[in-house]
Amino acid sequence: MRIRWTPAAAADLEHINNYLKERHPRYRQSTIRKLYASIQSLKESPHRGRQGREDGTRELLFPPMPYIAVYRMKEQSVEVLRIYHSAQNRL
Repeated sequence: MRIRWTPAAAADLEHINNYLKERHPRYRQSTIRKLYASIQSLKESPHRGRQGREDGTRELLFPPMPYIAVYRMKEQSVEVLRIYHSAQNRL
């Protein structure tokens, strides 16, 4: 199984990186690594996340970090749709 990032999810990760670089540089590198590594681990355990808010999606949490990755499973891949901050309005 492979991981596919949508442009929106890649932009979300870049936004998180830029935000942390500006406001919390001490945590930037470790946070981005954990997010990326946890998402990559979905290759082996794609059902690990909880059922998502929208049909056909799942959500991967990153405790104690306040982020949620929304993804869906395809036949041969996991498609990462978005990465949200838990306080973010997801309308």
